[in-house]
Amino acid sequence: MLFVAVFTSVNAQTTKGKGGDIFNIKAPEILPIEADTNIIHEDEGDEYEDYSEKQKSVFDPRKQRTIISEDTSSIADGELSIVEVDEEIKLDCVWVKIAEYYSIWDSRSVNPYRIDHSRFKDTVQIVLYDSLQGRNWSVPLKNTFRTDDFGPRKYRWHYGTDLELDTGDSIFASFDGIVRISTYNGGGYGNYIVIRHYNGIETLYAHLTQSLVDVGQYVKAGEYIGRGGSTGRSTGPHLHYEVRFEGTPIDPEYFYDFRAEELISRVCLISEYNFMYLNRARRVFYHRVSNGDTIGTISRKYRVPVNRICKLNGISMKTLLRKGRKLRIK
Repeated sequence: MLFVAVFTSVNAQTTKGKGGDIFNIKAPEILPIEADTNIIHEDEGDEYEDYSEKQKSVFDPRKQRTIISEDTSSIADGELSIVEVDEEIKLDCVWVKIAEYYSIWDSRSVNPYRIDHSRFKDTVQIVLYDSLQGRNWSVPLKNTFRTDDFGPRKYRWHYGTDLELDTGDSIFASFDGIVRISTYNGGGYGNYIVIRHYNGIETLYAHLTQSLVDVGQYVKAGEYIGRGGSTGRSTGPHLHYEVRFEGTPIDPEYFYDFRAEELISRVCLISEYNFMYLNRARRVFYHRVSNGDTIGTISRKYRVPVNRICKLNGISMKTLLRKGRKLRIK
């Protein structure tokens, strides 16, 4: 409720003498007025109209320190809190709202976006670097030599490119961006880093001996971010390198010519072609039980956790495995 003060005017005629009654003036009467919540107040001017188009088109992730300083996922239930961000980025002369993607900040999950790209039908143009705006690029590792490609392995899909290195070799950020994850995962990536970039993609660097950056840290392309190694699920020193679009991996060799140590193009198109592998990657694999098989031996053979096998087949560790039974392992 609003209050309006109504003042009684005072002039020479109401005073008596020099001292007069001016000291006896009554306090202003306070009258209550109901606020009309149906009135819409429109902005009559644009205080930002002097901003140049160039200034509007620059998306600076450093503006979001209030978001990146805290993980928007919940430790208790793993659910994500969506933070609305009224921010836009200009890609390919088209204004794109980025709140849905950039507002999700999870420093534990590699893919928190929950987007099914197996049904992706769009074509998105990505500008990998822009020298005029000071955004450059770098190879993640000098003197790169591929030891494994993106694609199927015997019982699982390999979502990155493996690059040979010696333990302690320098690892570099591919593009400008902000560190979203810097942690250790003993069952897979070991020490690894995920960086969110201006251009809408994220890069992942795994099996490091040491990470030299923190979550929320702003890095430039070519900046020294860690030392290579063989931590996690690794058979020897190498860099496992991934490129992801909205959380889903894309073959890094679509962007890089690692042998020549250069980008294939400054601008690339992401389309359904890049995600055709998902239908193959999601094939179901089974193991037929033989004499002497246990859930433990099957787990070790296929490198699938015991609890995962039990969950996929609705069984427990005490379940008796009969010869000839098919167990789903993937």
